[in-house]
Amino acid sequence: MNANNCLRYAALAVTLLSLAGCASGPDYKRPAISPPAAYKEKGPWKPAQPKDVDANQPWWTGYGDADLNALVAQANAASQDIRIAEAQYRQARAAAQLARAGFAPTLGAGVSVGRGRAQTTTGPATADSNGVVLDAGWEPDIWGRVRRSVEAGEARAQASAADLAAARLSIQTELVQNYLQLRITDAQKDLLVHTAQEYGRALALTRSQQAAGIVTGADVALAETQLQSSNAQAIDLDVQRTQLEHAIAFLTGRAPADLSIAARPPDALGLVLPDVPASLPSRLLERRPDIAAAERRVAAANADIGVAKSAYFPSLTLTASEGYMSAIFSQWADAPSRVWSLGAALAATLFDGGARRAQTDAAVAAYDAAVAQYKRTVLSGLQEVEDNLAALRVLSEERARQDAAVTAATVAARASLAQYRAGTATYIAVVTSQAMLLANRRSAVQLLGRRLAASAALVKALGGGWSTAELAGAAVNPVRGSGDRLAVNSNTRFANKSAPVDSTAPRN
Repeated sequence: MNANNCLRYAALAVTLLSLAGCASGPDYKRPAISPPAAYKEKGPWKPAQPKDVDANQPWWTGYGDADLNALVAQANAASQDIRIAEAQYRQARAAAQLARAGFAPTLGAGVSVGRGRAQTTTGPATADSNGVVLDAGWEPDIWGRVRRSVEAGEARAQASAADLAAARLSIQTELVQNYLQLRITDAQKDLLVHTAQEYGRALALTRSQQAAGIVTGADVALAETQLQSSNAQAIDLDVQRTQLEHAIAFLTGRAPADLSIAARPPDALGLVLPDVPASLPSRLLERRPDIAAAERRVAAANADIGVAKSAYFPSLTLTASEGYMSAIFSQWADAPSRVWSLGAALAATLFDGGARRAQTDAAVAAYDAAVAQYKRTVLSGLQEVEDNLAALRVLSEERARQDAAVTAATVAARASLAQYRAGTATYIAVVTSQAMLLANRRSAVQLLGRRLAASAALVKALGGGWSTAELAGAAVNPVRGSGDRLAVNSNTRFANKSAPVDSTAPRN
């Protein structure tokens, strides 16, 4: 090889290396989001110094119920929805690894044995042909197609990891709300049983009054009706409790027949309304897994634009092969039987009827849709937080009024019953006051259930203590056992994610 050829090859190598530093399509920048400085609803925290939900503390333990803690642990380990999300995450991670394999050359080997007849100068001849060949091929990623494919695959794997966290949080919240409602149902049934006992005593009073000739049988019938109605309402609650128990069994990955949750006496319900600290609206972008998943899909869509644009450029393929070809096996290793080849091919599409342009336009449209979906998810998250903050505030105010109503109804019921004993009031007044007392007591219990459900919904709206730091390395780290968190590296951050810009900027 002379000096001129060496210079040509060196220049070609430098050119290829310089081109390899380029990547088609736009570099990713997170779409600009401007969340409000504070929530519209005033929560139970100082706006200037908000507290984050502790990511290392299971949030459901704040309700102080050991049975609930055990059920959530079982759901984390056995929920079929979580297993589906885990399988989808493994699939996305495998797709990312498949894209990463495009950087490596391909190696192959082949062995051939044949016999054929050919025409020679001396006439037809039959000969054997035996060979062994090693092949190698490599397509340098000059225009960044593989790099953009890897970016897209890793972003989708991280989005799938966030989907897994969102699925786990959703299952936890649903189970917590079902369990709390089951305990509220127990409290309502106990209230009805206790009320039925009071109605039974009132029925005995009317019968004694009738025997003394003070009242007619109408009062006895009213008392009997009231007693049987309360008993029917107590039985009706069994349907709701049974269905809640079945739902909890489903969430924990069991058949309904395999789970039975014992009722508790009213003094042992153990229901505690925990304080739910909240962070600033801007932290939702880091705390909610569904927002993180939507942002990662924007990054994947951005990389897809680069993949589509790389089709405009020619592709370079380098090939090499070496082996031995001989008619006799014993001569395979001889030098005369050795064969080899080196080659390079540069290919480009000159006309495709607008196919590449259509693919690029489709990728740009998909990116715009992903950006819109990301912003929509952020707005939805803000709405959910505001909704549950408002619910907790209003329900807290309602509780004070409801407690006052129960107190007043209790006084009225006692007074009307005393007046009935003294003969200064009809039993209609007793029935009315007792029905009002029962309705207000049930409303108070139901109000507690609504407050507990709203607190769990607020934790979910805030992300349950999850953080985007858990996505670092999600595209390459294996999934751990069911219920465990993903292995993370808190020092890793998303590339080009720290500088939000307007998503309408040109993508050239």
